[in-house]
Amino acid sequence: MDESVLPRTIWWETDEKTGASGVYLIDQSRLPLQGDVLCCNTHEGICVAIATMALRGAPALGVAAAFACAIWSENESEETTVASYITALDAIAEKVSSLRPTAVNLARGASRISGYAHAQSDRPLSEIKAGVVAEAKAVCEEDEALCRAIGEYGASVFKDTEAIRELDGEYSGGVHLMTHCNAGSLATAYFGTALGVIRTLDSQEKVAQVWVCETRPVNQGARLTTWELMADGIPSVLICDDMAADVMARGWVDAVIVGADRICANGDVVNKIGTYGLACLASLHDIPFYVAAPHTTLDPSCASGSDVKIEQRDPREVEGFACTGIILPDDAVAARAFDSLTEKGTRELKLKNGHRMDISRKGGAYSFDAWMRTTPPGVLVYNPAFDITPSKLITAIITDKGVFAPSEVAASVE
Repeated sequence: MDESVLPRTIWWETDEKTGASGVYLIDQSRLPLQGDVLCCNTHEGICVAIATMALRGAPALGVAAAFACAIWSENESEETTVASYITALDAIAEKVSSLRPTAVNLARGASRISGYAHAQSDRPLSEIKAGVVAEAKAVCEEDEALCRAIGEYGASVFKDTEAIRELDGEYSGGVHLMTHCNAGSLATAYFGTALGVIRTLDSQEKVAQVWVCETRPVNQGARLTTWELMADGIPSVLICDDMAADVMARGWVDAVIVGADRICANGDVVNKIGTYGLACLASLHDIPFYVAAPHTTLDPSCASGSDVKIEQRDPREVEGFACTGIILPDDAVAARAFDSLTEKGTRELKLKNGHRMDISRKGGAYSFDAWMRTTPPGVLVYNPAFDITPSKLITAIITDKGVFAPSEVAASVE
């Protein structure tokens, strides 16, 4: 595994010549076929990235929230007194925290920055603002360290495993794992939670194969997890979500490992929709079911999953599909046509049946973003972003502090 092949998900950068600061992040809405990097000079830019899922994953959201507060402080704050600055910072932190209500890391990242400012309120304003940026950078650095610790503790779970499985008539050593959604480097500042465990296992030559569930309706597994595993050179096979039961029944899965967006005091886990179904299937087939997440995803104040507000996503995620790409005209006639369409900037094409397509120039080519309807207009849609896996279905929860039974995990952060 070559770590250098994966980009950082989000980072702070200051231009040495101009002194201008910005938050840079990978636009995950366009991966894996386009690798755009977004530069956010304002907190609003980060807010848009969070709301549109250009950036997603509970740990990464915590880092983004901290950076949103810090970039506001660095580039936008015009307050001249400590009191007015802290009041304004609190408002920004509250705004960021409300963007996605289910993942606890988002609110935790924002509150850490505002809490830091309150604790430093007896210092000069310039020192507080410098400290806010330093604190946000620390959140990012700590997240990677937590993920690497999760990887080590998670790998220890499989230290005595010498599973051999037959797949299409061939034998291979190591564990056959299944994962859901994307709990990889892209979901964190770097390295990953569930995929952090898999990466660590692979470095020990203990991974035979990873089954990747596509994770409808946004396909984070199909788009993002497969991309990461292929970049790492870790053997993987993509399956539709409804194929998981068949793969388990054939004896091709040794363990399921997923991430988490919130872990409740009783060990219930809130994670991407479909996680609960996988846990039920794993229980039926006597397959261990592991959750990997940093201690910052634990929420001891939340008694159980029934107390969690589940985010409802845009119905269009289910009503159709989104796609993005680059158009490379193969003759002068086509090039002139696209030049005409985009001469005044992005052009929104009017299409029937609710389809949408935006075309814009991108260097010497043209970029398009499209949404195509596949369902009858007016269909009713239920589209929760997450579901709740009861603690009784979870074998163990792997954090940066160790491996715990679900009933014991809350005590690990006390």
